[in-house]
Amino acid sequence: MAASIARSRAWSGIRRFGIPGYRRYSSGGSYPSIPLSSPLPGIPKPVFARVDGQEKFETKVTTLENGLRVASQNKFGQFCTVGILINSGSRHETKYLSGISHFLEKLAFSSTAQFGSKDEILLTLEKHGGICDCQTSRDTTMYAVSADAKGLDTVVSLLAEVVLHPRLSDEEIEMTQMAIRFELEDLNMRPDPEPLLTEMIHAAAFRGNTVGLPRFCPSENIEKINQKTLHNYMHNYYTPDRMVLAGVGIEHDQLLECAKKYLLGVEPVWASGNPKVIDKSISQYTGGIVKVEKDMSDVSLGPTPIPELTHIMIGLESCSFLEDDFIPFAVLNMMMGGGGSFSAGGPGKGMFTRLYLNVLNRHHWMYNATSYHHSYEDTGLLCIHASADPRQVRDMVEIITREFTLMAGSVGEVELNRAKTQLKSMLMMNLESRPVIFEDVGRQVLATGARKLPYELCNLIDNVKASDVKRVATKMLRNKPAVAALGDLTELPDYDHIQAALSSKDGRLPRSYRLFR
Repeated sequence: MAASIARSRAWSGIRRFGIPGYRRYSSGGSYPSIPLSSPLPGIPKPVFARVDGQEKFETKVTTLENGLRVASQNKFGQFCTVGILINSGSRHETKYLSGISHFLEKLAFSSTAQFGSKDEILLTLEKHGGICDCQTSRDTTMYAVSADAKGLDTVVSLLAEVVLHPRLSDEEIEMTQMAIRFELEDLNMRPDPEPLLTEMIHAAAFRGNTVGLPRFCPSENIEKINQKTLHNYMHNYYTPDRMVLAGVGIEHDQLLECAKKYLLGVEPVWASGNPKVIDKSISQYTGGIVKVEKDMSDVSLGPTPIPELTHIMIGLESCSFLEDDFIPFAVLNMMMGGGGSFSAGGPGKGMFTRLYLNVLNRHHWMYNATSYHHSYEDTGLLCIHASADPRQVRDMVEIITREFTLMAGSVGEVELNRAKTQLKSMLMMNLESRPVIFEDVGRQVLATGARKLPYELCNLIDNVKASDVKRVATKMLRNKPAVAALGDLTELPDYDHIQAALSSKDGRLPRSYRLFR
């Protein structure tokens, strides 16, 4: 019995794995014994798609007679992403009511001279499998469409309509006012305070100027903004010389032809003429503190509520994305890393960054410690956001100030290489996405008139030395800090004490003594 079982297993093994002489075609002939590394006989040699030289990767840029720049990046595929980026954002609202950019973002892709409603626009896009979106930041407004490349003419025509001929009817403005009110309420109620803290840290760092102006419409301005206000602003900032038509996944000549057809010599709805007031202010870093006392005990109720936390963000001025020091600052930000106290971990999750190793791993009561780097064409801001129980605020601030001072200390070769590798990895993985390539092309061409390719950026990252990181950190620490604080601030140290800690060698807060507790 045992012998028959053994023979049966041996035969099944021969059938599964194949032995010359036993592997046969259905017709009865034996399979030839050929290793997988050898080409198959009788099969033509495959021809793989390849790019000859770097010139095929390059972003093509053409400037039209009216100053509009047309930029394209070829990419294989059926779909394309095309959009118009405008050098306009909340930083340009110095002489206007704050909140205009927020309104324009909400009003995007509404009715125009050609399209009676938003639904008509969406139906037109659906014929080409398209979707649309508008985003505004502190310095850029972006209208974008992703659709089948065969519908390029329709897409560019629609973008021109949306940007240059919006109706901005009273009904649409009224609906936008309601939407903004709801968004502001949501902003103050959501458990994640990061957008609110980002607003506060910018307001503290650049008090009353450029990127320190509010990105969200202040509630007192909602009723004041009307069609006339919006047209006045667009007349000054929605001009061809401040725009880039960017496309990814299409031929440059096709995009250029559409640009000339729909964006050259076109009269906008607010009438042409030379802009009257263009704000060319350069950002002035002031430093300072913005505090919001708030009861955070009931932010997230339910069976597993989020505990009451106090949130602190400390920032220092870094540099513009046009400066050479931008890359060392990006490496420094990646080296600091951080995140929440709970993480799935694993390779590439940043568990070896300084804010994990030195902060979250050592202080169990810290719920969050994350580094952020905001960069603009004339300034930048490197911040650390931390959150903990209100009773631990003083200790939390001292831990963060200590991490800032350690940035100017020695940088290990292993952690530097890990940060550089992680930065390159993040860059390349993000650029796998067509919409991300589109935004990268548009923003770089808008700011500099050209685009640095990924391999160039990787070379710049590779060239960063430990001395570069130490140099930019030392320079950064000479500035006054910007501080944003949200929650129960009873234990928050004085601003002067935080500044003194950042100026000291060890980052410790001055000791304070109380007669009564």
